[in-house]
Amino acid sequence: MSVLAVDVGTSGVRAAIVRPDSSVEHAHFRQVLPSSPAPGFVEFDAAAMADAVLEVSLAALAGGGKVDAVGITNQRASTIVWDRVTGDAVGPGIGWQDLRTAGFCLMLQAQGIRLAPNQSATKLAVLLDIADPDRSRDLCVGTVDTWVAWTLSRGEVHVSDLTNLAVTGLLDGQASGWDEAVLEALRIPQGALPRPVDSIGVVGLAKALPGAPPIAGLAGDQQASLVGQGCVRPGLAKATFGTGGMLDLCVGGDRPAFPLRGPGGTFPIVAWSAAGTITWGIEAIMLSAGSCIEWLRDDLGILSSAAESDELAASCADSGGVWFVPALLGLGTPVWDYGARGTLLGLTRGSGRAEVVRAVLEGIAHRGADLLEAAETDSGLSIGTLRVDGGMSANRTFTQALANTIARPVEISAVTEATTLGAAYLAGVAMGTWASLEEATAGLRPRAVIEPSRRVDRERWLEARDRSLRTVPELSDLAF
Repeated sequence: MSVLAVDVGTSGVRAAIVRPDSSVEHAHFRQVLPSSPAPGFVEFDAAAMADAVLEVSLAALAGGGKVDAVGITNQRASTIVWDRVTGDAVGPGIGWQDLRTAGFCLMLQAQGIRLAPNQSATKLAVLLDIADPDRSRDLCVGTVDTWVAWTLSRGEVHVSDLTNLAVTGLLDGQASGWDEAVLEALRIPQGALPRPVDSIGVVGLAKALPGAPPIAGLAGDQQASLVGQGCVRPGLAKATFGTGGMLDLCVGGDRPAFPLRGPGGTFPIVAWSAAGTITWGIEAIMLSAGSCIEWLRDDLGILSSAAESDELAASCADSGGVWFVPALLGLGTPVWDYGARGTLLGLTRGSGRAEVVRAVLEGIAHRGADLLEAAETDSGLSIGTLRVDGGMSANRTFTQALANTIARPVEISAVTEATTLGAAYLAGVAMGTWASLEEATAGLRPRAVIEPSRRVDRERWLEARDRSLRTVPELSDLAF
């Protein structure tokens, strides 16, 4: 039994066929980039996204043949509103990075409602206020998983799974139902909301595709990556290093004790759900990772390509005393300072391109260590090895620096896009391709294992991190 995995990321849509031996075939990608019409605004064209979903799905099926199920994974918290009858989006989709509701979130805090601008709740309120100020229209709302399932089912399926719903700000703390206080404060009609469903289970048929295969798996991208890297038991963790960085740790059946943010700066997440039972995890967040390499390439002109960073950094034995803190958009876990800024220290007349690039890669590795240490603090679990995917996992200088900094092995995913595998595993378990996630992931092997090769001066870098804090005090005082 084969599964079509549909993966909607921030920059585009990918579809591929996953076979029972976990091989990934007939992958197709179409770029769908967000736009930024004003500072802090991030929008996307929901219709273009739907067109891309159908295009790449049909292309994958044309090459790979019949599939038995469809799994969907997606960028989380990006929000769409559409007309229930016509199926047309009533405005732009608002991306998860969008910060236009930051002031609104601070106002809600005065009412005892804690929401962050990167969650869906206030984005949804803004879209409804524009399209339906008196809340009289028959509209559907949802995140990207909801929109993709609606598109593939030709408007028959209006659902969202708990991995996505739990990061919208619309559910209660146990992910057991809607938060009535939030819905009332934001004037969100329950009738417009998607039906909550499990991550594993059939929710309807993909009638827009040949053979109308069942839609049987849904998960946000980071949770799909967690499953796709085989982190399906407590204590197993993965980190995805793309534009930003996310470390996710499986903690098991008990919800983390902290309501919103742990003392180490991580967040509780639903890792996946099946048959009404939730498996919980925690997530640590790095706001700038690969974006720092893009900065070197596009803004400073130090690199001609992102790939050049590996060879150039490897051309010097160390950074020559140069230290970099990747805080171009502020710092996330563990300190959460939106007013922190990127910091480059220790420059001398002898500092060249290679030393600066190496310092940047090592600085991102130190932030990776921040995330791992925070996850261990908040979970009470020990992470023996760290599994890594994302675009930066192909950079050997970076992955070696990461292994050195966390002082434990780093396992590189056999596929760069582990989200694709995760979506397929969830759907495949629902259809009986595999009896369980443990069985589905039992045969996974890393592409490479990077062992630590030397000790690093972690304390020196932490001093540099301290110097990056409160560069913009007004932003540093914001807390969501």
